[in-house]
Amino acid sequence: MAKKQVIIDTDCGIDDAQAIMMALAAPNIQIVGVTCVFGNAAVENVCQNVLRVLSVCEREGIPVFRGSGGPLIGASNPVSDHFGTDGLGDVIEDKDPQWEEKIQSEHAVNAMIRLVTENQKQVSLVALGPLTNLALAVRLDPCFPQKLKDLYIMGGNIEGKGNVTLCAEFNFAMDPESAYIVLEEFLCPTYLASWEYSCRNSLTWDFYEQLISQDAPAASFMKMITSKCWAYSKEAMMNKRDVYFGPGFVSYDAYAMAACIDGSVVTERIECPVRVELQGSISRGMMALDRTNELKKSHSVFVMTKCDVVKFSQLLMESVRQPCKK
Repeated sequence: MAKKQVIIDTDCGIDDAQAIMMALAAPNIQIVGVTCVFGNAAVENVCQNVLRVLSVCEREGIPVFRGSGGPLIGASNPVSDHFGTDGLGDVIEDKDPQWEEKIQSEHAVNAMIRLVTENQKQVSLVALGPLTNLALAVRLDPCFPQKLKDLYIMGGNIEGKGNVTLCAEFNFAMDPESAYIVLEEFLCPTYLASWEYSCRNSLTWDFYEQLISQDAPAASFMKMITSKCWAYSKEAMMNKRDVYFGPGFVSYDAYAMAACIDGSVVTERIECPVRVELQGSISRGMMALDRTNELKKSHSVFVMTKCDVVKFSQLLMESVRQPCKK
């Protein structure tokens, strides 16, 4: 059976690394390119992080492209230190001095357009960071979305509960205009893993300990990059997440990737139009679900609500212990 062609657009932090490794281990996935965007870290760090993940999994042949270093308009927001200042927990000391030579010279947005145009209706795009590269792609090529097979997004929220502002999720809050453009103009089948979806389908901390304790290079890598990161501290996250969702291990970006790899991982979803709010000091970047057709939009998206956590945990486990296919 032909493999599913995938472009991964990422702001590679720790959870992005987990999602990328999940795709690398999936026998039905062919990653045709990884495009980088600012978010969890500066885009230069994101590029280095992607190269590091590919090296650990012995997949350096996959092309990596540098993309947007800031939002579509306005001043850049300070990048988050949720996963450390470099995005991978600030534990990697042996930085590659030749990393820039390993990044493709073609800009990520141009590469995205080219790869999809060359393989129309065959490429799935998985967006794990701010949606700036995608918004630029549709501005440069208005037909870009209709050339995609489908789009998977980790981002947004469905209940007005934010994780970086009062009402907005991180990826959308970093570039609300781009999130707005993508959810208005990408008319291809679109599947969205929101912040609430990820948190409500969390795994146990016991599973996390099993995950990083596997006898394999990828597991050792995950153990290293999570070792000093407060986001992977059981005690810290239990205290932080109790407010809304209760304690649990959440690998945010992996939920969107799992849906791309195996659609049966998503057991319940809402199909409806959505819109990203751009105004307001409190609600800017928030995603609203239009369940009553007030917006009179012709395009709906699939908003994931429930996950088969057994299948999801299996995909995560395979990502760290099974040999990656070259």
